[in-house]
Amino acid sequence: MMGWLYRLADLVRDRGRRRFWAKDQASGRRGEDLAHRFLRRRGMVIVARNYLPPFGGADLDLVGWKEGTLTFIEVKSRAAGDIEAPEQAVDAEKERLLERSARDYARRAGADWGRARFDIVSVVFGKPPRIEWFQDAFGPRGKV
Repeated sequence: MMGWLYRLADLVRDRGRRRFWAKDQASGRRGEDLAHRFLRRRGMVIVARNYLPPFGGADLDLVGWKEGTLTFIEVKSRAAGDIEAPEQAVDAEKERLLERSARDYARRAGADWGRARFDIVSVVFGKPPRIEWFQDAFGPRGKV
């Protein structure tokens, strides 16, 4: 029942954004919307979207909780014909920047860093879109 409401919200949001955003950014946002719904259907409670710490760092696409674990989700999307798989776009430098932002988020939220993990959701646009969830895709470096 709520599905049509989500689709309508996506259309309204995309209509205003098309004038100002490049095609890549609009498809990235569409991928985040699909990943958000995908994760919610699997029991993830999403508590933040596009979190950017005040000091800079990487944008945390989605932040969620599932079974007592604070999860930072990087969403990568590609067109169906692209050669590289979306999840391969997360390199060591991106992991470092994501961890820096995630540590800031966890500190501000008062969350236990020892119960944090990093996931990647890969979205390949097609009919229908293919979505894969890589849980614990990479780990935090050390405990705080």
